[in-house]
Amino acid sequence: MQTNHIQKLLFILSFLFFYGKVTAQSAHILWYKQPANFFEESLVLGNGKQGATVFGGVNSDKIYLNDITLWSGEPVNTTMNPEAYKNLPAVREALKNENYKLAEELNKKIQGKNSESYSPLGTLEINNHHTGKASNYYRELDISNAISRVSYEIDGVKFTREYFVSAPDKMMIIRLCSSQKGALNFDINSSSLLKFETQIKNNLLSMNGVAPIHENAGYEVVPTFLLEKERGTRFTSLIKIKNVDGTLTSSSSSLELKNGTEALIYVSIATSFNGFDKNPATEGLNDKSIALDNLNKAFSKSFDKLKQNHISDYQKFYNRVTLNLGKTTAPNLPTDERLLRYSEGIEDKNLEVLYFNFGRYLLISSSRTLGVPANLQGLWNPHLHAPWSSNYTMNINLEENYWLAENTNLSEMHLPLLSFIKNLSVTGKVTAKTFYGVDEGWAAAHNSDIWAMTNPVGQFGKEEPMWACWNMAGAWLSTHIWEHYVFTQDKNYLKNEGYEMMKGASQFCLKWLVEDKNGILITSPSTSPENQYLTPDGFVGATLYGGTADLAMIRECFDKTIKASKELNVDSEFRVKLETALSKLHPYQIGKKGNLQEWYFDWEDKDPKHRHQSQLFGLFPGNHISPLKTPELANACRQTLEIKGDETTGWSKGWRINLWARLWDGNRSYKMYRELLRYVDPDGKKTEKPRQGGGTYPNLFDAHPPFQIDGNFGGAAAVAEMLVQSNENEIRLLPALPDAWESGSVRGICARGGFEIALEWNDKSLKKVTIFSKNGGETTLISGNKNKAVRLKKGKKLEIIW
Repeated sequence: MQTNHIQKLLFILSFLFFYGKVTAQSAHILWYKQPANFFEESLVLGNGKQGATVFGGVNSDKIYLNDITLWSGEPVNTTMNPEAYKNLPAVREALKNENYKLAEELNKKIQGKNSESYSPLGTLEINNHHTGKASNYYRELDISNAISRVSYEIDGVKFTREYFVSAPDKMMIIRLCSSQKGALNFDINSSSLLKFETQIKNNLLSMNGVAPIHENAGYEVVPTFLLEKERGTRFTSLIKIKNVDGTLTSSSSSLELKNGTEALIYVSIATSFNGFDKNPATEGLNDKSIALDNLNKAFSKSFDKLKQNHISDYQKFYNRVTLNLGKTTAPNLPTDERLLRYSEGIEDKNLEVLYFNFGRYLLISSSRTLGVPANLQGLWNPHLHAPWSSNYTMNINLEENYWLAENTNLSEMHLPLLSFIKNLSVTGKVTAKTFYGVDEGWAAAHNSDIWAMTNPVGQFGKEEPMWACWNMAGAWLSTHIWEHYVFTQDKNYLKNEGYEMMKGASQFCLKWLVEDKNGILITSPSTSPENQYLTPDGFVGATLYGGTADLAMIRECFDKTIKASKELNVDSEFRVKLETALSKLHPYQIGKKGNLQEWYFDWEDKDPKHRHQSQLFGLFPGNHISPLKTPELANACRQTLEIKGDETTGWSKGWRINLWARLWDGNRSYKMYRELLRYVDPDGKKTEKPRQGGGTYPNLFDAHPPFQIDGNFGGAAAVAEMLVQSNENEIRLLPALPDAWESGSVRGICARGGFEIALEWNDKSLKKVTIFSKNGGETTLISGNKNKAVRLKKGKKLEIIW
């Protein structure tokens, strides 16, 4: 009897543990005591192409559906402003004459169209025919296996739902169960904010529609959008129920299960997008047949098989890295309550680990489609008119999305961006010629979209140059190619694809540079992303020459291209040109406040605490400024950050944490990391004292506000940067370890040179390091005042007691 009692107790405990009711405070689980009422409380799933946003309601469960390839528009007309470049001499002349007001107006003539928009695909609604009141509600997202669960009880019956979006089976799966036979009664329907129609045939709910052809002018909400026959990306959503028991019926708009005990819902979606240069209407993929084929293949498989396929595929990426930041005394609270508690300054090390893990989860879930990287909202957009079109903003946000790709061991997730850069290099050749009069290489500007648009935006002269006229995206993005190579040592990629893109970006910059009155190379015209200067006579503008950010990005672009050229032993003559140009670039200037100047002159910023810090590019994500190599410039970077302060938007805070880490100031990095995890109320939630500003929403999404995913990625990348920093020759271990992380361990962090690192530390001192070489090579390990040279053969590892 006693044995049976113990077994029963163990069974109950294991059941409760599975559903999260009795768990240790988790570094892998987000959980809540109530359904989501707002998007910023929902839980997101994705396989890198198909996305689902789950609210987990009791009577009605709303699920937003996305496909990362569903955008407005069609292939971009690269020759939209064929003679724009003819305005350049007048802009340069106005700048030469120090007539900044005139230069600002003339610069508007070098503009094109705005980007297209990422579109929401639709909404799936599960209506549960409950009669009683729910109790013991529980909702979770387990990011260790990318599965979300909901459970609750009504009149003694336990209802559970389990959701995942599978990459191998290209499908969303939802399992619904009741603890009492025949208690499961629900119907499902789907709709879209886009033009759509639904039909039901043979118990298959299909929704077909089309994305609009339009430009979201100025990112304003427009009441209508243009639809044209034979234009626009088509989409298909197919939904089918597999019932174990009960009766399956359908109406003209919904599928219904009566008196069931267990059922599976299969959700298959596809679009006609067939590449950035193919008309999705006339040259598109057959979205209907793709969705149906995927559905039929998955429908024949059991739930256990589908789940096993999904978990094994996902965990081969997620399980590469484990992080432990030491003992915690924080209680096991729902994630929203946990975040509120943490925002009061209370310790919760596992929440800090969870946020890091969540960043990696989001990248795996949103970046697995070649040519279509994660956008401003990753993969999850519920809005017809998304903030900033949920596009690719390339003066920081797109790049920040990928800062964690290589160093947190997710190199494969970098490939969608790298292949997108290849697309940009095609359209960018035309942009270089028609907008900038440069007949070599390629250029890209402030915004892009799925069509690899590269022109400067601004609606042909209607927008402000402070953001619309920036043209250094090619220089910045090209450095990602070198990063991928130096982390992976994939010489075939560098030789066959990467180098030509890097060379093209450098060719453009080389031709774009002009001499100032002292014969020094500068850019003209120039802007510093989204910032404005204040001249001594009171003029506020953005158009100048020789902006520090431009030159920092060109330095980094040239430096990496030179290294790639040497690595491949090609283009020695071109390499010399780059080296010569590097030596003639306008040098960094330290201003009267001890700051790193943003402008050619030591002028004030209109907003001294501006969210962008583009002039610090050379410190991070570049690496030609460092406390060791360039101490004066590093100190000037520090002073710039001090002037700007720590209070800023989500993505900007993510960037600043990385910058402080590169200055080897772990405690300042940690202070801002804590601030990044400051609780922010969902958009639209009415409270007496709303908690607003940059920070983190209840579902751990980054609050710009509104939601932008780059802060999640930048924050996660910064944790890795605090623990391991590297270049081609050395690896610094625990370079910015904060006092709060006195003891801990990490496994799987990657370093440049093709190395993988595991660390253990105690009392803020490194105790053990294990280094693994993916391809063979040598490096120097550095921690504190100690260093050790290491040489390893391919596939070998070395353990060192430090």
